[in-house]
Amino acid sequence: MSSPTGPAGLPVRMPRPRQPGRHRRPEPLAAPDGAPALVLAVPGTPAAAARSLAEEVVSIARSELPGLDARIGYVEGDDAEFPSLQSVLAHTAQERTARYEQAVAAGVDAKEPDGPVAVVVPLLAGPDSAMIRQIRHAVMESRVAAELTDVLGPHPLLAEALHVRLSEAGLARADRARLFTVATAADGIILASVGGDEAVQAAGITGMLLAARLAVPVMAAALDQEGAISAIAEQLRSSGSQQLALAPYLIGPEIDAGLIEAAAAEADCAAAEALGPYPAIGKLALAKYTTALGIAPPQPQGAPVR
Repeated sequence: MSSPTGPAGLPVRMPRPRQPGRHRRPEPLAAPDGAPALVLAVPGTPAAAARSLAEEVVSIARSELPGLDARIGYVEGDDAEFPSLQSVLAHTAQERTARYEQAVAAGVDAKEPDGPVAVVVPLLAGPDSAMIRQIRHAVMESRVAAELTDVLGPHPLLAEALHVRLSEAGLARADRARLFTVATAADGIILASVGGDEAVQAAGITGMLLAARLAVPVMAAALDQEGAISAIAEQLRSSGSQQLALAPYLIGPEIDAGLIEAAAAEADCAAAEALGPYPAIGKLALAKYTTALGIAPPQPQGAPVR
């Protein structure tokens, strides 16, 4: 059989037929038409820093899922600058109804919207029953069909984020494979959470993953329980750790930053920054959304332990 030829009779490279299989590049995923909005529920007192953080988180989610309708509602918001979760849900529902009515008026054979108007994702690393009650109450008061997901953790990506924040503060080596030391590296980590005993237990799961990355003991303690931080600090020191560090298992807006400083002083140690808009936070928020809708993009994976 003859081969295709180009100018001067030279053979031409023909594109190979696309083959199925595990090495085939996956098709890019996009949000389905008419999909519910992802509404990020931001806890704590509204502030410019919280808004900037939330905007970066939804920007990451949008970049991972083109066409995603992502919005921000503040649990304690009450104005145009910081709209409440309840008002954001109500506005989302109104827009959805208006789009349908406009389509019908234009003669388009549109399907009447059904299913949830939004999927509400709490911007929380771990469980906080009091805050979840507030979010659930706002959803109910909005009278909008919305689905509320679980919080973001525990997850290996959060252990990765904690490791990065500690290394940024000079409290841990960024890479265990490199043969160098950090003079200020901690030999014991206090993982600080809010939300009581349930939050401490959940933080402990991520703490085990962090301990595997750092090869140092990690123990969780509640910022909102009097004496809990100092008790864990004493326990770590009695077991041989001499240079401690406080790692906030928090995204940021859920507490006053002064609580972290006070806890570090109580434990007599340095502290890393809160998780903030680490890329994993946006990916985990999106994973909660897609799981709720039954969409199956590749699940976010943590970086390998080195």
